[in-house]
Amino acid sequence: MSTVQTKIRRLKEMPFRVAVKKIAGKAIQEARFTYRKYRVSRSPITLPPERFRAFVSESTFLFDPSKQGEYVKLLKAEGWSQEIIRDADRICSHIFDLLGSGETELGASLPWHEDFKTGFRWENNFYKRIKIVDLNNAADVKVPWELSRFQHLFTLGKAYWLTGDEKYALEFRGQLDDWMMQNPVEMSVNWTCTMDVAIRAANWIAVIPFFRSSSSLGESFWGKLHASLYLHGGFIRGNLENTGEHTGNHYTANLAGLVALGLYFRGFHVLEGRMQDTGPEEWLHFGMMELEKEMFVQVNRDGTNYEASTSYHRLVAEMFLVTTIWCANNGLGFSAGYLRRLELMHEFMLQIMKPDGLTPLIGDADDGRFLIVSRYGEWVRSDFRHLLAVAGEFFNRDDFRKAGYNSREDALWIAGDLNSARQLSDSTMKSTAYPDGGYYILRNPEAYCLIRCGELSFHGHGAHSHNDQLSFVLNVKGRDIMVDPGTYVYSADFQLRNLFRSTAVHNTLQVGGLEQNDMEERNLFLLREQTHANCSRFTDHHFTGRHQGYLASSGIIHKREMELEESRLVIMDTLEHGASLTGGALSAVASFMLAPGIRISMNQGAWMLHTEEFMVSIVFEHAVKVEVQEAWISTSYGTRLPSLLLQVPFQDRSLKTNIHWE
Repeated sequence: MSTVQTKIRRLKEMPFRVAVKKIAGKAIQEARFTYRKYRVSRSPITLPPERFRAFVSESTFLFDPSKQGEYVKLLKAEGWSQEIIRDADRICSHIFDLLGSGETELGASLPWHEDFKTGFRWENNFYKRIKIVDLNNAADVKVPWELSRFQHLFTLGKAYWLTGDEKYALEFRGQLDDWMMQNPVEMSVNWTCTMDVAIRAANWIAVIPFFRSSSSLGESFWGKLHASLYLHGGFIRGNLENTGEHTGNHYTANLAGLVALGLYFRGFHVLEGRMQDTGPEEWLHFGMMELEKEMFVQVNRDGTNYEASTSYHRLVAEMFLVTTIWCANNGLGFSAGYLRRLELMHEFMLQIMKPDGLTPLIGDADDGRFLIVSRYGEWVRSDFRHLLAVAGEFFNRDDFRKAGYNSREDALWIAGDLNSARQLSDSTMKSTAYPDGGYYILRNPEAYCLIRCGELSFHGHGAHSHNDQLSFVLNVKGRDIMVDPGTYVYSADFQLRNLFRSTAVHNTLQVGGLEQNDMEERNLFLLREQTHANCSRFTDHHFTGRHQGYLASSGIIHKREMELEESRLVIMDTLEHGASLTGGALSAVASFMLAPGIRISMNQGAWMLHTEEFMVSIVFEHAVKVEVQEAWISTSYGTRLPSLLLQVPFQDRSLKTNIHWE
């Protein structure tokens, strides 16, 4: 069903008066956009740079510019300087690896409006009249958005401090001058998503301390930059992403951007009637007030994010944490309840971490970050420890510090401190349940098993959820055995988008080829709740859960029991009859997605999984047969790796799976 057909169907389902009101509202909105486009095309939105002559922000930044010498000394002592300079030089050469592009040299002038992976270009137009997604081509609007977030500037700034080489300051100036010239306010693809406008503004502000004293950057440049930043604030305030069914990471980014801008321009006002500008004080007040509220909207009581994605949990936690620290540095704070829930967000990240330090990417993942202050060229998408390093300093928690030790450069730049964790004994992490988020972690000294069982994202809307109920990932002795397939892409390929979020490629059960939650082929961010999954029993070695995804269509409830023993994981899948079942043979297929690099063989009825260090055997009881299929997994947006998928059909009411390792 097309998007237009979906909208028509939804209108028909509405009460007549509601539908008429919605249509009328849309018509009024379109008239406003048409008038706005006419005004902007006739008279571009600008602010005279002269109004910002000699402006210097009085706010406190995340790090202290007066301690440049101390930062440089520490960067060199820790051995980080060489990587920083190497990454900065690649940025100066305009070599980028974004969203699965691989290292690509982008030329003398950066392609701000182009998906350079496909060559598709969005022409400048009024931002409300730009079609950002066309499912009939492979263009991905996230590519120009990602480049225009300017998250690479922090690396340039560090290299400038380390070397004093003006080429880094000149590159900073050149990129911003070029971007501002090619992206008039409201007149390019880089104004179509307020989240990206906000992240860009925060990144520009975050790096200003590196370059503010550069002899290569005159007041004319700073005037243009400050004028553009101020216009970013007015744009964000007038284009908040809070008008949908639910607020989420986009709205959090909007608020974080407003707070950063409000702090930066605090006490400085430019009157501009056309922008209906409320000014920095209001941006700051509104941003903080709404962040306080959103903490309790978007974050569950157990600290999990309600978008049901571990990757988006990381992103939202980062935006909350960085903004909270930024405010604290300027004498502003949030409630005790807010701070406690923020701490719980990081406790969740600590508890969900695998023995290898990485985190399973459950649900959608698009490589989203707020600020990238370390390892720009090679940060690992499934490594959340940089946030634990920062949170360790902010919350003064040694368990966070210890987990984030290898990412402590982030703590230096964001928390402004770098303390070593006091000596902690190596304690075995325990099995933990997060029922609000729908995550259950079974652990023993050798094995880690994460099970997904809970509400879809946005309280059942499913925007960033996959059909992964009762699916699990298994890590043994620090080695991934069974994994989540990941996300791969969004709108660039809707068929692969649907494949990677489908039931068949997750480590769960599929009945009759049906999806756990129905998918509309071209509606890529909707999975209306059908599963209503719940856990009925959880202990430190046992999990029992059910979901109803097949109840309406087939009269079947899927029940899964999992028992983690010393060197064994036993899984019992049962097809329970629902009230509407009229008879007939039950049939289902269990899937097991193997980690890349695992080889398989058969030995006396057991499937043997070969890693470099040890073997794992799997025995399926009541299976009809076992099929081995070639498959893909994605560990970062836009990339995929070959793997193998075991599919196990069975026709009895149950399938018992014994997974054993030596």
